[in-house]
Amino acid sequence: MIELAPSILSADFARLSEQVNPVLEAGATVLHIDVMDGHFVPNITIGPPVVAALRKHVKAPLDVHLMIENPDNYIPAFIDAGADWISVHQEACVHLDRVVQHIRSRGALAGVVINPATPVATLSDILEAVDYVLVMSVNPGFGGQKFIPRTLGKIRHLAELRAQRSLGFRIEVDGGIALDTIEAAVQAGAEILVAGNAVFGRGDSRQNVRELLQVARVAASLKA
Repeated sequence: MIELAPSILSADFARLSEQVNPVLEAGATVLHIDVMDGHFVPNITIGPPVVAALRKHVKAPLDVHLMIENPDNYIPAFIDAGADWISVHQEACVHLDRVVQHIRSRGALAGVVINPATPVATLSDILEAVDYVLVMSVNPGFGGQKFIPRTLGKIRHLAELRAQRSLGFRIEVDGGIALDTIEAAVQAGAEILVAGNAVFGRGDSRQNVRELLQVARVAASLKA
């Protein structure tokens, strides 16, 4: 199942509820929320209060991507605020299995994230425990970056491992997803497509969602 997850990082924070509900009505099914601490990545964004505020106005799953150090310390706060999915970076977790189990014990879906320079092999022993894997197709920290083509190999590798080991995790991709890159990401095996600037950065966000989904679904049908 192909899902589009608009990233609020590219939205107008002063009008979040006005901006996110139309894109959900247009066909997006997940809302992606990038949390940055200024340490793990060179930017600072939002915390649990914004997630809690969105939860009051949004029925769709809230996909909280923790680009922060010591994510285990903040998992309860984000889940209490209304997060449905929480993903943590392999690079930020010394005890990754414990963090994943913590997320799942609180009733949220657990995801693990790898940066463009992190090999898929580092996830070998955690794939059975996660609900999804997020491949960063840009270096994390800022929106509006260009897609890194070599990350498609990571998506393909994950899809192959999933098939070989009969696992159930889904594959998400985040970074530079737009009309000119979404087809390749889907053909490589991505199913959850995070798009920020391509949704909120220009024109009618609802039409942008429809166009992105149309290209993604065609690519998925051809792949099948």
